Amino acid sequence: MTADNEIDIKEAFQRAQKGHNNKAKLVASLKSRYNKLEDKTLFHEEFVHYLKYAMIVYKREPSVESVIEFVVRFATSFQSPPRAEDEEEEQQEEEEEEEEDDHPFLSFIFNFLLESHKVSSHAVRFRVCQLINKLLGSMAENAQIDDDLFDRIHQAMLVRVTDKFPNVRIQAALAMTRLQQPKDAECPTINAFMLILENDCNAEVRRAVLSCIAMSPLTLPKVLKRTRDIKETVRKLAYQVLADKVHIKALTIAQRVSLLQQGLSDTSEAVREVVCSRLLPAWLQRLDGDVIELLHRLDVENCAETALDTLKAVLRNMSTEELLENRVQLDSRRLIPVDSLSCENVLYWRSLCEFFKKKGDEGEEMLEQVLPDAATYAQYLSGCLKAVPVLSEEQRADFNQLELVMTKEFISQQLIHLIACLDTNEEGGRKRVLAVLQEMLALPQTPSSLIFLLTEKLLALIPDDHKRIQTVAEIISDVREPIMEASRPLDEAESRRQQVQLAEVKVRVLEAKQTLEECIAAQEFNRAAELKSSITDLENRRNQIIQEIAESSQPADKETRTEKSDPETLLRCLTMCAELLKQMSMKTRLGPTISALMTSLVLPSIANAHPAVRNMAVLCLGTCTLHSKELAKTHMVLLLQIAQLDEVKIRISALRAIIDLLLVFGFQLLSETAGSQPAPPSQSPDKQEDDMAAAAAVEKGEDTAQSILMMLSEFLDSEVSDLRTETAEGLAKLIYMGRMSSSKMLSRLVLLWYNPVTEDDTRLRHCLGVFFQLYARESRAHQEVVEDSFLPTVRTLLNAPATSPLAEVDITNVVELFVELTRPSSLIKPNLLKQEVCVHDYLAVRLCGEMLNDPTAPEVRLYAKTLSSLDLSRDETVRKDLLSLLQQLVQVVKDRVCLRALEKMIYQLADSKEQTELLSASALQPLDVNADEPATDDPSKSTKRAKRGQRKVCVAKGGRKPSRRAESSEESDGENVPESAAVLRPSRRAKTAALEKTKLDLNTLINQEANVS
Repeated sequence: MTADNEIDIKEAFQRAQKGHNNKAKLVASLKSRYNKLEDKTLFHEEFVHYLKYAMIVYKREPSVESVIEFVVRFATSFQSPPRAEDEEEEQQEEEEEEEEDDHPFLSFIFNFLLESHKVSSHAVRFRVCQLINKLLGSMAENAQIDDDLFDRIHQAMLVRVTDKFPNVRIQAALAMTRLQQPKDAECPTINAFMLILENDCNAEVRRAVLSCIAMSPLTLPKVLKRTRDIKETVRKLAYQVLADKVHIKALTIAQRVSLLQQGLSDTSEAVREVVCSRLLPAWLQRLDGDVIELLHRLDVENCAETALDTLKAVLRNMSTEELLENRVQLDSRRLIPVDSLSCENVLYWRSLCEFFKKKGDEGEEMLEQVLPDAATYAQYLSGCLKAVPVLSEEQRADFNQLELVMTKEFISQQLIHLIACLDTNEEGGRKRVLAVLQEMLALPQTPSSLIFLLTEKLLALIPDDHKRIQTVAEIISDVREPIMEASRPLDEAESRRQQVQLAEVKVRVLEAKQTLEECIAAQEFNRAAELKSSITDLENRRNQIIQEIAESSQPADKETRTEKSDPETLLRCLTMCAELLKQMSMKTRLGPTISALMTSLVLPSIANAHPAVRNMAVLCLGTCTLHSKELAKTHMVLLLQIAQLDEVKIRISALRAIIDLLLVFGFQLLSETAGSQPAPPSQSPDKQEDDMAAAAAVEKGEDTAQSILMMLSEFLDSEVSDLRTETAEGLAKLIYMGRMSSSKMLSRLVLLWYNPVTEDDTRLRHCLGVFFQLYARESRAHQEVVEDSFLPTVRTLLNAPATSPLAEVDITNVVELFVELTRPSSLIKPNLLKQEVCVHDYLAVRLCGEMLNDPTAPEVRLYAKTLSSLDLSRDETVRKDLLSLLQQLVQVVKDRVCLRALEKMIYQLADSKEQTELLSASALQPLDVNADEPATDDPSKSTKRAKRGQRKVCVAKGGRKPSRRAESSEESDGENVPESAAVLRPSRRAKTAALEKTKLDLNTLINQEANVS
């Protein structure tokens, strides 16, 4: 270096490796020298010569990264500084700007990089894409490049986003960030990005594309789909991108609800935290912090649970002052005025009160500010519930009227939920609330959709089960048999006869009075006395007839009960009965009141013509039988018949009841049911007949159990997805709880899980996926059952016809599942004794036996591959047996791939002395600049480098070989991608020591090249 402003290129690159050097001064010094040169060609060639030393290093060494940063700064320093755009200046200086933008050095660097992007070295391809990414990213916002150069960069990066190495794809995707044209529906960059999001197997590549893809109506669905990605880091970044780049108005109501529903219930804590801390605050900010307006943007009537989860997340992020400031508009009674009630504000009121209630003593004072006393609220609730209109058949046809009633019912439901937040410790308030609830349950005008909630809140206020039964039974009696005033039916003929008699009497009275006057005038006093007596009799008769007519027209004072049997009344009564049985303790014995309800209400309703009534009656019957084993024995056959003959919904209800009974009482219930019929007493002293009868009863019970299992097995093949899912969930419960242990049934569940027919059945896939993991990890006995079901499952898949959906199942994936489920280390309480025989030992013996049965079968290669992934124990007997079997297999198996796998197994099972001899023959390889880890001095950990065309054989203690997808995931470093989940960082001293060991100095390579030249 001759002067500070004329630094040599080599020295500039050497100094650029040091992080403490000021790169701005280096750039200024080298640029000063460049500007003084007349012929730039030599400078370009020398600059690229030294740049190549950094480009051949794949590992992210600090010194190499510093050199790359220096090159980018130097190349972009020739760009003109950004200026304010003016239309007149653009027209006048257009040619000058084009010349300035297309600087010779910048064009030369781009040309060199574009010529190098197709080289065979993945390190060079990675550095090429990285440099193009950084060069384009470091240019000014209003920078321009030549159209031809733009097209060349575009085409090159489109090729590199399909590179074999994930890091190259990441840098290529990031390099195309500024090449996107969101307004162009046919933009190749956008199409490439969407293709990567859909199909790239590496999570870091998908994250890189998510971080740089432009939002448009075309790309938004692809980004939304990444919120359901298999990788937690991708889902997390997808929510961050949506929070930062997408306005809430750009999403449909269904998309908003789906985002919140999935995000708030995600299995990852980091994803849930992003939704709560990034997405919801971003939406609230765009809505000026109005929570009620946010609820307006959601469908709260149809997605109340999602809206409640959203409100909980919003309220958690608010301070106490903000909570009280943002409370709903309440009147002086701390109630929402009836005219101002809406779905949104009543749901927010409920959520706010429940939030304060969960705070305990801390939130009690705040709860008093937003909720009145129990008596006031009971009166308010009664008025709101009575205001819900009852529609006639004609009004139900009007959609507007129906929508209004549904809205009022939703508001009523939220108000009923608020009862749980009331302070019911005070006796007067609690009695008032109970009175209102009983009144509303007895009123025929109360909507059927509110009966369940009203009964639930009523039972919550009554702690004693016997009092609960008495109260609900009285309400059911009032609803089923209301008190009515009895009146005699009016007979028209009798009434007409009485009127005629009354008219005759009146006429006779008038005639008698007229004759009496004539007799008095004629002074016939004897005759007059007789007439006067007859007139008195006629008037008495007239009064009697009038009284009879009055009595027949007036209703009687007697009150009678008339039983109602319409479907709506039965459904209301059965709903209350079902909720009562559900809330009752299992220890509470069924008394005469429940028995009377079963006899008079539940059992007759099972034969009702209305499906909803039958379904609720089956629910009541199933719940009631859980409280009594004798009742379960009596009605088990009835439930089995319903599960096979009725409508789908009712069959599912009966199936749930059967599964619950088997979970509570076990399959012994069936044998007891079969043997519960009394036999005549034996007159013979010999007990052989009794023993034979008992054996016959047991055999009959076993037949019943087999018939139930056959029925459940048939349900697994049902075309009705709900019935199939319910059956699979019930069988999983029975197997997990130990009520049954069947390798055949477990095999059926595995095949059902993999069957493409159930691909859209999310609940079934999730249920079985969780069950397999929990069941296999529970105990060694469970793993043995899984191991027993391995071969039947594999045989079924291998023998599946081409027309069967099972023919599409990847058998390798199924085998990997069984290997993982039976791995000894996967147990919740693994056995610490390595010498004990494990399930994988038995599985290995079975696989060897299958291979020996037919060494030429096509599945032999699959079995050999499976053998190499097993964790075998160190038991000497097992080791010798397996070695003997493997040696037999090596002699009969002809497939080369199988032979390699078998030889590997023999090597693993060999004695330690033989392994030491084999390992001592391996040679250490020199350190390569592209190696991810330095060479180790321990010969026991070193391996030979495999020659081209040969497969590398590694010696492991039983771990699985990492898949190609796992290797590619480890290669990617995710540069320029937002940070994922936090990891534990080492101490500063350890970090410094590690950096010193892995630090790479390019000076050695540069000096070696200079000496050679």
